[in-house]
Amino acid sequence: MSLIDALNWRYAVKKMNGQPVEQEKVDKIIAAAHLAPTSSGLQPFKVIVVTNQELKEKIAPIAFNQSQVIDSSHLLIFAANENYTDEGIDAVFNRMNAERGLPLDTTDAYKAQLKGMLLPRTAEENFNHAARQAYIAFGIAIAEAALLKVDATPMEGFNGPALDELLGLDKKGLKSVTLLPLGNRDEAGDWLVNLKKVRSPKEEFLIEFK
Repeated sequence: MSLIDALNWRYAVKKMNGQPVEQEKVDKIIAAAHLAPTSSGLQPFKVIVVTNQELKEKIAPIAFNQSQVIDSSHLLIFAANENYTDEGIDAVFNRMNAERGLPLDTTDAYKAQLKGMLLPRTAEENFNHAARQAYIAFGIAIAEAALLKVDATPMEGFNGPALDELLGLDKKGLKSVTLLPLGNRDEAGDWLVNLKKVRSPKEEFLIEFK
């Protein structure tokens, strides 16, 4: 199945049936998110996987009782770094150079330039930048799920601070950005399952300069 075919197959499932998704498929979806491009390779976010049913039930009211949270097989939470730090940037480039067999000072000039751009900014500016990187991985995870015929429902509708407190993310320097329940559609109970996928006309969506 091509990516276009997969994206035509997928939709934002409104009702999942609670059946498990094969772990091998979940691993591939997480791997796709892990391989997503990020600015300067910083990967300023984490993916949190929740399969514990009791915990999903605690998260549900934080997510306005959207049933997919409880009925999902795996709940993925994308959480971005609250800020960039000198130590965090060093750790990224030290790992990068070590794994490539390069001297640790190989990227010093670029790293200094990057720190000069990021570190003077406010924490809010840097969190917003990190969140945009998380969204890239979020989109790639959705696409990989579609290719594997795993249903996934993108969610922004939740109380981020409450979720961060519940999971202790605030103590890890993270803020939740998006939720991605993975599961299987309940074809009998989902009002959206057989409705036509609708997008804006291409001539309205696309702007070309030739």
